[in-house]
Amino acid sequence: MLEGLIDRFGDGTVLMMAGALVGLIFGAAAQHSRFCLRAASIEVAMGRFGPRLSIWLIAFSAGVMAVQGAIALGLLDVTEARPLAATGSMSGAIIGGLMFGVGMILARGCASRLLVLSATGNLRAIVTGLVLTLVAQSALRGVLAPLREALGALWLVPGGEARNILSHIGMGPGLAAVIAALVLVAGLWLAHVRAVRVSHAIAAVLVGLAVALGWLATYMIAQTSFEVVAISSVTFTGPSADTLMGLVNSTTLPAGFGVGLVPGVFAGAAGMAIATREWKIERFGPDTPMERYLVGAALMGFGSMLAGGCAVGAGMSGGAIFALTAWVAVFCMWIGAMATHLVIGRGTVRMATT
Repeated sequence: MLEGLIDRFGDGTVLMMAGALVGLIFGAAAQHSRFCLRAASIEVAMGRFGPRLSIWLIAFSAGVMAVQGAIALGLLDVTEARPLAATGSMSGAIIGGLMFGVGMILARGCASRLLVLSATGNLRAIVTGLVLTLVAQSALRGVLAPLREALGALWLVPGGEARNILSHIGMGPGLAAVIAALVLVAGLWLAHVRAVRVSHAIAAVLVGLAVALGWLATYMIAQTSFEVVAISSVTFTGPSADTLMGLVNSTTLPAGFGVGLVPGVFAGAAGMAIATREWKIERFGPDTPMERYLVGAALMGFGSMLAGGCAVGAGMSGGAIFALTAWVAVFCMWIGAMATHLVIGRGTVRMATT
């Protein structure tokens, strides 16, 4: 069936269709579950293991379990995926991850969350997301590219086993899947204790499974196609930048997984918001200063390109295949976000008492 689709439409179009399907699932599930790394990091910073953390744990562990389980069963091979095979940057993961974490707090959402919120009528998220995308494009191919390359070159790590955490610790994919399953059970238990709605917990599982589906879909297409197809999964900064440039540029945007992913996520989130009557216009106001959002967007745009991915691209997709730089990046995102929240919180308290 897949071979027939590729013969009829071409591998680029099939990849775009796969991206749209994965995006629809991710967008609807992320909107309904309120999946958000920023919210989870705030709970941890405040010393609470609350509902937002449970949602993030469920999504992350479900993605790791599904991806590593597929590898253990011989259904998936990610050794040629860029987060593992290409030369990586530890300095980029650290600096970019910290920048992204800071920006995530200032902008009140990561790249994926901003895209999801944009589909629900949030004008703040639309403006912030556009700035994030423009800065990311500038860091990738524009005026900020030399700075990104210089920072990324400070500490490089070769591709292959050097970037595979499982190789370093001598763990196989089967055991990794079992451990992830145990974490998933713990996340579901925490969700139950914190009175998370069952539908939200199920949607969080679907967020993780969408990441696994992305890896599986691109791998299957790569195995079937006669062309060289990059194996990838859900990520937002790069595809969002490419999609935006394709909309404003006269040249035709090549069809691919990311081209279908971004509109798919938007459509899925919008459909879920409309179905649950949560779609509404939200604007900037006195309590939501635009300058704070714009600074956060700029930090996330540059930080994600430096770190090799956003909170989902590195944290979920890269984390699910145990790419070393991805785990370092998402760890630094947590640290940057928690530290920024605590600093802002103390500043707010001081202002209120003076």
